[in-house]
Amino acid sequence: MSKWILRGGRVVDPANGRDGTFDVLIDGGRIACVGRDLPIDGDIKVVDVPSGLVVCPGLIDMHVHLREPGHEHKETVATGCAAAVAGGFTAVACMPNTNPVNDNAGVTGYILTRAAEANLARVYPIGAVSRGQQGEQLADIGELKAAGCVAITDDGHPVATAMLMRRALEYSTLFNMPVIEHCEEQTLKADGVAHEGFHASALGLRGIPGEAESIMALRDIALAELTRGVLHIAHMSARQTLDAVRYGKSRGARVTCEVTPHHFILTDEMLGAPVAYDTNVKMNPPLREAADRDAMLAGIADGSVDAVATDHAPHHADEKHVEFDRAPFGITGLETAVSLCLDRLVHAGVVPLSRLVELLSVNPARILNVPGGSLAEGAPADLTILAPEMRVTISAAAMRSRSRNTPFDGWKLRGGVAATIVGGCAVYVNEQVSLQL
Repeated sequence: MSKWILRGGRVVDPANGRDGTFDVLIDGGRIACVGRDLPIDGDIKVVDVPSGLVVCPGLIDMHVHLREPGHEHKETVATGCAAAVAGGFTAVACMPNTNPVNDNAGVTGYILTRAAEANLARVYPIGAVSRGQQGEQLADIGELKAAGCVAITDDGHPVATAMLMRRALEYSTLFNMPVIEHCEEQTLKADGVAHEGFHASALGLRGIPGEAESIMALRDIALAELTRGVLHIAHMSARQTLDAVRYGKSRGARVTCEVTPHHFILTDEMLGAPVAYDTNVKMNPPLREAADRDAMLAGIADGSVDAVATDHAPHHADEKHVEFDRAPFGITGLETAVSLCLDRLVHAGVVPLSRLVELLSVNPARILNVPGGSLAEGAPADLTILAPEMRVTISAAAMRSRSRNTPFDGWKLRGGVAATIVGGCAVYVNEQVSLQL
């Protein structure tokens, strides 16, 4: 259907100052009008939004690993997009640490072709800062931009040297692209596998101090101030890093940051309980102590944190089913994020729903300079319909992702996704809701 209307739902659209009952008219894959009691012509299909559901701009996950090309046993673009729309995300931005690395137009084009074939969520490739992510020579940033990349990063590794980061910031500014940084001082991290603290020590695990993250963040924030480049701190986990971001913003540096649900919910206590050495709680950066977790929540509440992203990092079960030291870092996140955010942020009173929409939609669109984050007239009809009161039990076995590595299996949460609409087409509808899309 080319012209239809979502009638009578609660619309939360912070970019346009809306939070109330509105109709949303969709025409030709775009938002035609948002208003109250819109007239209904004979050729318009009417979809009544059940009471309690919330219509908002489509959610954007600005940090995912789709693994293709090269690691299709973990995830493909198609399975990752299926997981995304089931999780309420209309768009995802995928990291370049594939095989081969996304450091050239050929790999970028391949990813975009696979995304078009899947025809589910929008996919925004992120290119590598350095060729092969080796930290030696800059990738051709202009070529990556022209091919469709929206940002650059060496995610999985920090940008190797201060000079390379300076050049990356200078070049990316020419192309209006942020540099996304995995902050990690390599000599401090060394061969660490968990947060440096009591719980890692008790289990005999090598530690990674929070300062390994914050020291690199301070370097890069200083370089952003020097170059006037745009810097985004990925998957922030340490309270010292949050202090660094606040310091940079106070000085006018163009710096933003994201936090994952696992870093604002879990702590390093999970290294030993409920199951010791569970590799599903091994991620990089690692789960930190309670003071860090509480700092992330405070940053989300006071506006210091700009976005929530999942760092969706699927791994095959055989890769995770090994000794803790040998297991790869990372967990899946696309299909759990919304329920975790609604339960632990909105229902817990940390932020109102409008702020959550900013964190998951408005700000990611702004940081990446991509369409979305708004239900303004003429905007793409990318919408997420939330069910804040839905009772959800997370089931790893039922996930659409090709991998199941999550520490949240079996968690019972309040809040979920009712439907996901991309370009005016319903690409996911939750069977628990009576929504006739």
